[in-house]
Amino acid sequence: MKSLVRLALSVLAGLVAVGTAQAADVSEIRVDWATYNPVSLILKDEGILEKEFEKDGIKITWVQSAGSNKALEFLNAGSLDFGSTAGAAALIGRVNGNPIKSIYVYSRPEWTALVTRKDTGIAKVQDLKGKSIAVTRGTDPHIFLVRALADAGLTEKDVSLVLLQHADGRLALKRGDVDAWAGLDPIMASAEIEDGDVLFYRKPENNSWGVLNVREEFAIAHPDLVKRVLASYEKARIEALKDPTKLKAALVAATKLPDTVIERQLERTNLTYSVIGDAQRETIEAAGLALQKADVIKADVDVVKTVSSLVDPSYASAALGQ
Repeated sequence: MKSLVRLALSVLAGLVAVGTAQAADVSEIRVDWATYNPVSLILKDEGILEKEFEKDGIKITWVQSAGSNKALEFLNAGSLDFGSTAGAAALIGRVNGNPIKSIYVYSRPEWTALVTRKDTGIAKVQDLKGKSIAVTRGTDPHIFLVRALADAGLTEKDVSLVLLQHADGRLALKRGDVDAWAGLDPIMASAEIEDGDVLFYRKPENNSWGVLNVREEFAIAHPDLVKRVLASYEKARIEALKDPTKLKAALVAATKLPDTVIERQLERTNLTYSVIGDAQRETIEAAGLALQKADVIKADVDVVKTVSSLVDPSYASAALGQ
């Protein structure tokens, strides 16, 4: 019995030593925040990561992501360690050689739809033929648009895509520079409430999950730090659920949008999920196969295998005890 106790204490001491060594090797952790990731705002505003890593002397650097495409660019360039994206966007990143792992769910949103002005006469996806559409390539709204066109028997060749970041897409629609826009909340909610724009095509199940990604190199080198970041994320998610008033106030402050707009965004945002797993794999696979059918993903890509290499539940399971 004594030998077993000594062995257990030795293993525990080894784990602590590994964690301490990992922390000693890192002076900074770079994390993004985004208005499409409400949990990140609580994480940032409450200083949860700063408190967690203060004793290690690790600095937390915050970088704003304006869309999944920007988060993926930052991750690929090594200027972010953790970045927020849609699950399907993370898949496209992985297909294109971005060495990331999707390790946590921050939301189950309906954050995208196809949007038009009241005066365009556009009422269904088929009406987009020959029309101009603002879209941010490589994001969930872009993927949502491609799938919507395919379901309507159209492709990107049947429309004119105007490539803009999300906020600029909304402005282009407002000015009349484009006929439609593949929207993203909370900017989409603002266009809906403040401009009276119409969400003429909605399909919640085609919105892929909000996932947190980590650079694979960072995860391999510092698995204990990854788990601590996820445990901190979980504190923020629980706080967001416990205090929706605080969550709304954080979004209002970050976006400078009215309460009514943020309320609409939050109506479409489910924060009750955290551990990534089979449900996310299935949704991301379905999106990937649809994109492959639409020739956005090359035919020789093994979508199922790529999703399997992208989605890694081990970190969240270890961090959250699930």
